[in-house]
Amino acid sequence: MQDDTIPMISFPDGVKVPALGQGTWNMGEKTSEAKREIDSLRAGLDLGMTLIDTAEMYAEGGAERIVGEAIEGRRDEVFLVSKVYPWNASRKGTIAACEHSLLRLGTDRIDLYLLHWRGNHPLSETVDAFEELKASGKIGAWGVSNFDTDDMEELLGVPAGRNVATNQVLYNLSRRGVEYDLLPWCQQHQIPVMAYSPIEQGRILHHPELIRIAKAYQATPAQVALAFLLERDGVIVIPKTSSAIRAAENRDAVSLDITDGDWAALDAAFPPPTRKKPLEML
Repeated sequence: MQDDTIPMISFPDGVKVPALGQGTWNMGEKTSEAKREIDSLRAGLDLGMTLIDTAEMYAEGGAERIVGEAIEGRRDEVFLVSKVYPWNASRKGTIAACEHSLLRLGTDRIDLYLLHWRGNHPLSETVDAFEELKASGKIGAWGVSNFDTDDMEELLGVPAGRNVATNQVLYNLSRRGVEYDLLPWCQQHQIPVMAYSPIEQGRILHHPELIRIAKAYQATPAQVALAFLLERDGVIVIPKTSSAIRAAENRDAVSLDITDGDWAALDAAFPPPTRKKPLEML
């Protein structure tokens, strides 16, 4: 099933990345799991899932160290994403946090650096720091995470705020609130959305309708859930797994060709929003 190439998504600066990448939330927490986690990430790279998303928050830097080991000797293949804690996101704090992340990752640049969620530091300070990091070559681009539509509007009003490259949000079959206004807003402004927890950390995989549709395609429920997001314009999907076998299964989600009738059945089982909802977070 791996003949189908992974679709590519363009960031505002023209850089293209695969629409299916790899997440690392919960990695780096147990030394006994480190080898499996590294092997899984490397397997994903071999399969073309070259975008890897991490954060200083994940295992307090532990996930970044796992990523650093996984990409050793392969840095130029990888599009690397990491994030700064909101309480570190002052001008000086952002720069210091980025430098610590670079050390843990074993690299001299992060391709995309995100504000993990909004905190008390003014957006203007964080953006100034991002722009300084960009000018020095320590990051390639910057973005945000867990920003709702009004946050994005506010960001665009900050000096250099229009340089935002992405918004990473919770988005999956059971969490479709972003489809009401945030996703269309980002699509209109040509700002890709990164969908984290695309299978709701496994919680949606026992849904009977998802299981029924997966069986019809000789696929797994996780593959159908990923295919749902891959069908959306301008959405980058970042499932996390510590299993090389699962990484290959995730990759095969690209090959699913689901009928309009089955998409409609999924809409009935997981209804899209009919009104604005507060942005959900995990």
